[in-house]
Amino acid sequence: MPPLLILLLLPTAGALLVALLPARLAHRVATTATLATLLWSGWVASLFSDTIAQLQLLEKIVWRPRLGSHFALGVDGLSLPLLLLATLLTLVAVLASGHVRTRVKGYFIPMLLLEAAMIGVFAAQDWSLFYIFWELTLLPLFFLINNYGGAQRNRAALNFLLYTMGGSVFLLLALLLAYDALPEHTFLMTAMAEGLRGLSQEKQILIFLGFFIGFGVKMPVFPLHGWLPLAHVEAPAPVSILLSGVLLKMGSYGLLRTAMLLPDAVSALQGGLAALAMINLLHGGVLAWRQIDLKGMIAYSSVSHMGVVLLGIATLEKTGLTGAVLQMVSHGLTAGALFLVIGLLYERTHTRDIREYGSLTVQSPQFAFFTVVAFVASVGVPGTSGFIAELHVLIGGLQRWGAWSALMSVGMLVSAAYAVRTIGVLCTGPACPLTIDPPKRPEWIAAALLTLIIVLVGLAPAPLIGKISATIDHVGGLFAHRP
Repeated sequence: MPPLLILLLLPTAGALLVALLPARLAHRVATTATLATLLWSGWVASLFSDTIAQLQLLEKIVWRPRLGSHFALGVDGLSLPLLLLATLLTLVAVLASGHVRTRVKGYFIPMLLLEAAMIGVFAAQDWSLFYIFWELTLLPLFFLINNYGGAQRNRAALNFLLYTMGGSVFLLLALLLAYDALPEHTFLMTAMAEGLRGLSQEKQILIFLGFFIGFGVKMPVFPLHGWLPLAHVEAPAPVSILLSGVLLKMGSYGLLRTAMLLPDAVSALQGGLAALAMINLLHGGVLAWRQIDLKGMIAYSSVSHMGVVLLGIATLEKTGLTGAVLQMVSHGLTAGALFLVIGLLYERTHTRDIREYGSLTVQSPQFAFFTVVAFVASVGVPGTSGFIAELHVLIGGLQRWGAWSALMSVGMLVSAAYAVRTIGVLCTGPACPLTIDPPKRPEWIAAALLTLIIVLVGLAPAPLIGKISATIDHVGGLFAHRP
């Protein structure tokens, strides 16, 4: 059986087993299924050649010949790192879900189906199949937030659903316009890219705007980010790990695919994209600085960090594009680690108010260590994955815009300010009266795994850069001779 199809079926089979077996086995079965999926994704990565820019491990079955629709799966340097990220963070989210004691089947079945849908988004090589998987991520997340979230979970779930469905309308319209513009009607990504590049710039821009709104909601891009803070705050912490760590990356991944599809439009709108990226970066950072709710702070910091991703894409330079992909991976790791640690602290203390914490280094050195590493990585301190990513984006920005890229440094300073403040409040000062038990073994494994990868990517980024470089060279070449 093809390896990518197996990767797609593993979490689906896990969800079926959870449904059939007794509820007391649900957590164990989900952990086994997500671990098997992560290991198989590692096997897929071992089959991937670093020197080939085109799609690899391609599996294609004609689905609807009259519509030009295919069940096509494949990976390249853009999708492979995100596949690995999705399978890793799903395992971490399941390990952190040991506290779920009621309606456990209703929790772990959507979690596993969500993993399958995320894998489908990153592996799909047909736009109609991509759209199906894109929509399939909505229902599991809606039920997870609505049934297991905080006091305002119903409002948060409905906001998330309406915002995302609204964006999906524009995405669908853009897909239909692109399909109609092709002489040979097909939804295959490679064939559609070749056909659409011959369109006039005006038509490309019209189609691109539809894609941008659809992907911008999920990314999210200012001012389409209204759903994000409430969804993050009200969602269970393991769900927030996936929401911030993977779901936001689906938007930026889709935007990268769109850039390959419509290069003239992206080149024409480059300045506007860069301006939106700077707004995202500064707006998210300032709002994160103002938060006293720890989950709210991480939510707004995600808006800021996705601004860095958008800026890297807007450079249309190989270095900046490399930085965008690295930032997607780095932010997934750091945001996942932060939501994991803050969620575990909340389970023990029942508060997310930063003012109620203090002297975490004395009360729980392990939590203090994991928190500090995650925050310094999100700031981009050397030796962490965040530094490598932001450095590439900054260099790409300097190559494209020169001194204007200094604005990015302002955003980084704001991030450093709230990160240092948070570390200081959490880890120093008078001891708080809260009782904080040390992390349990599955929780410790999840936090240690993310911390280790954050540091390894920061100290030895060459393997990851090697996996994406050939595809990035190809994407950068699409814009090499454009003004």
